[in-house]
Amino acid sequence: MNFHGIWAIYKFEMARTLRTLWQSIVTPVITTALYFIVFGSGMGSRIPSIEGVPYGSFIVPGLIMLSLLTQSVANASIGIYFPKFTGTVFELLSAPISAVELVIGFVGAAATKSVVIGLIILLTSGLFVPLRVDHPLAMLAFLLLTSISFSMFGFIIGIWAKGFEQLNVVPALILTPLTFLGGSFYPLSFLPEPWRTVSLFNPVAYLISGFRWAFFGDVGDIDVRWSLGFVALFLALCLGLIVTIFRTGYRLKN
Repeated sequence: MNFHGIWAIYKFEMARTLRTLWQSIVTPVITTALYFIVFGSGMGSRIPSIEGVPYGSFIVPGLIMLSLLTQSVANASIGIYFPKFTGTVFELLSAPISAVELVIGFVGAAATKSVVIGLIILLTSGLFVPLRVDHPLAMLAFLLLTSISFSMFGFIIGIWAKGFEQLNVVPALILTPLTFLGGSFYPLSFLPEPWRTVSLFNPVAYLISGFRWAFFGDVGDIDVRWSLGFVALFLALCLGLIVTIFRTGYRLKN
């Protein structure tokens, strides 16, 4: 294992975050604060609590997951797209570093940034609402697995994209709507049929429900085992796609 090569890629990507500190870290935190002001104050006055949890506290896992998904995809996709755009990806492919080590470097940096943002948002949330975490290990597990799996997904998008516009297609048109419709700001039980049943086909709903269970116990809409199963399945799918990309050289070598 070429740890020097992995560290070089990882350090470069983390240094890029420091150069764009406002965009990478400060902006998501400010956005989250605005969500608390709008949803926590506005809807919180009409919905005092959900299953014994104050509404402001109830939306915290959804807000963290919203930032986690979007930031993981954005960081990883931009990280691999720029070497493609500038042509330096050919230097990486010809360097004495394997595809596995290349992916570990890029995905590891993107996942690290997402976890840091998630933890900062968690700490920021404590300034607005009372928080508790009933299952801290499960919370960290969801945080890490979601960051890694969606960073891989972003890595795939960065390779697939032919232009800057395509980098935003999946996050803007698919990922963000699925997150809003996945119970970020409300429990799925609030939805009438058939929309409640339709929501069960939203994969992001499983992530939000499992993450919320880690905070508040039995408040989640979906069994936590299904949530963990989805994360594992999505992680395996992304791994399979990345292996296929490097074996075929899809949009890397041609």
